[in-house]
Parts: sequence; structure tokens; C-alpha cells
Amino acid sequence: MLKTPRTPEELCEELLGRKFADVDPEEQRVLERISSGSVVGPDALEEAALHASFGDRLADRVAAIGGSWGFIMGFGVVLLAWMLVNGRILDSLGLRPFDAYPYIFLNLILSMLAAIQAPVIMMSQNRQAARDRISARHDYEVNLRTQLELIRLHKRFDHLFEYLEARASAEAGEET
Repeated sequence: MLKTPRTPEELCEELLGRKFADVDPEEQRVLERISSGSVVGPDALEEAALHASFGDRLADRVAAIGGSWGFIMGFGVVLLAWMLVNGRILDSLGLRPFDAYPYIFLNLILSMLAAIQAPVIMMSQNRQAARDRISARHDYEVNLRTQLELIRLHKRFDHLFEYLEARASAEAGEET
């Protein structure tokens, strides 16, 4: 009967033909999960969310809002209103515009917004890259686990076929 390895070290020796200490940490985690019979751990989004700080979540929200069509259209309306108020509306009421053409104060506000928004969006992109790396590692672990399970099944089938051949040979020897 084929002995089913119980420890990650035994699995590593049998399936990979290497010592447990000689394999990568990802392979060690997969072997530990196989030997314990557990499923794969949290997915990439869950794992990234577990390690996200308040600043990380805020950067993601700012990037999601700042990179949307709703923001672009809303901001366009604000810019148009600013120019109308500081051009014709205040002028028609006999008031002096607080930021007349060429809208220097508006340019200052837009520059400050861009100076703050750009690094925040870059932080969000860095977090997305980290999530992508976690996802790639997760995919690698799933593929490795599948490959190891296939090797394990292949060895069991080989053992089963050897057993059936030995039994058939024994029965054929008894009939003669």
C-alpha cells in the first residue's frame, strides 16, 4: 500500500525530490497547506485589505473619485461657474469680481489640487501594483498546488496499476 506523506518535508521529498529547506517559501507554504489538507489562504484583495492603513484606503478613494467621469464633469461645471461668476454675473450686479480674467486665483487652486492629487493617485497605483503582486503569488501557489496534486495522483495511479499487474500475474500463475 502506498504510504501517504503527512508532513511537508515528506511531501517535498516524494513529489519534488528535494529537501524542504531547499525549496522556495511559496513552495513551502503550498506543501504545508497540502499536508494539512487546508485550502488556499485569503485571496489577493482580502490579503491587501488586511494590511491597508487608513492612508492607503483614503488614497484609493481619492484616486477612484479623481479618476472618474463624474469628477471631470463636476469639476468642469465648477470651472464654468467660476468663470461666469467672476466675469459676467458679478459685473452685471455692479460688483467687482474677486478673481477677474485671467483667473489667477483659479490657476493657483488648480495647481495646488494637481500637486496634491498626483502623489495620492501614485500611492493608489503603488497599492494596486502590490495587489497585483499578491494576486500573481496567489495564482502561482494555486498552480503549484494543482501540479503537486497531479503528481501525487499520478503516483497513486502508478502504484494502483503496479498492484493490479502483480495481482493479475499472481492469478495467471495460479491458473497454470
